[in-house]
Amino acid sequence: MNDFDLDTIRISLHILAACVWVGGQVVMGALVPVLRDISPDAPKRVANQFAKVAWPAFGLAVVTGIWNLLEIESGQSTAYNITLGVKLLLVAAVGISAAVHSLTPSPAIRGITGAVGLFGSLAAVVFGVMLVWG
Repeated sequence: MNDFDLDTIRISLHILAACVWVGGQVVMGALVPVLRDISPDAPKRVANQFAKVAWPAFGLAVVTGIWNLLEIESGQSTAYNITLGVKLLLVAAVGISAAVHSLTPSPAIRGITGAVGLFGSLAAVVFGVMLVWG
């Protein structure tokens, strides 16, 4: 059994933040049709409330991700470095997409950026798993 240490805390916080960010997007996507039936304004109100939890989670994921990078031993394989690079690009694309999604008045752009954000987030999770078990 491994010891409970700073690495355990760092990795647990990173996973928790990713769960809130990615899982919250999945839940929001599932709730939107029901929320629209309740009120045309309900999806926006719920999204604004979700953002109060989601954006701090995204920030925590970025901070713990940087912390994770600082803990990586040098001399990783080329495949590892490529996988890490793709994951970092996905995280950047997801953050930008989510910001545009929350700021645009255009329903079409919200739809596109919402899809990019969700699928990019899911892909970032897969690449994160590849970094650990790949």
